[in-house]
Amino acid sequence: MNTRKKYSKEFKLDAISLVVEQQYTRTEASRSLEINPNLITRWIKEHEQDNNGQAFRSNGKFTPEQEEVRQLKAKVRQLEMDKTY
Repeated sequence: MNTRKKYSKEFKLDAISLVVEQQYTRTEASRSLEINPNLITRWIKEHEQDNNGQAFRSNGKFTPEQEEVRQLKAKVRQLEMDKTY
């Protein structure tokens, strides 16, 4: 079974820097970092869309809004289960 490789926030930001600041092509940067060029494209897109410093959070760390939604969904599930019994 293959496990997905996880990259640190610093690694992702360094990869983005190669393309954005140092003018490497995505292909050149991906070759030098030994990663798929699509990863760099996705990381750049996510970084550009980030407006509050939440890009590349570690696994399990949610924004306050995401945590609230998660809790509300759990409560709805519980209420639905209680209703059926």
